[in-house]
Amino acid sequence: MMPIEYQIDHNRRFVLARAIGDLTAEEIFKYQMEVWSLPETRGYNELIDMSNVEEIVSPTEEKLVELAKISATMDDRKIATKFAIVASAPFAYGMGQLYEAYRNINPRSTKEVRVFRSMKDAMEWIEEK
Repeated sequence: MMPIEYQIDHNRRFVLARAIGDLTAEEIFKYQMEVWSLPETRGYNELIDMSNVEEIVSPTEEKLVELAKISATMDDRKIATKFAIVASAPFAYGMGQLYEAYRNINPRSTKEVRVFRSMKDAMEWIEEK
């Protein structure tokens, strides 16, 4: 089983990803490059569910900054989108908030990031116009 599984819903212009087990920075970067380099996902909203992550392996602030920078450069410059992170565990939630801050202050970013504790709240935010 892959640490990050994802589904692309072209009708709703939406990517739903689920992270499972122990998660490394390399796996997060791999997911970012694999999904967001696809031409058909440009301008899509995104939700990643971190509820089943047991451990974030060796997280560093430098990796979060690097991920936010790379992610922002992959955004469609013409379409504002949303990225919801669902993280119920305190550490994962805190890491999500750091990523949210780095991503939202990046001038190249056109994807608004928010962290939620529940799928319900995240989906409501993603789906509101």
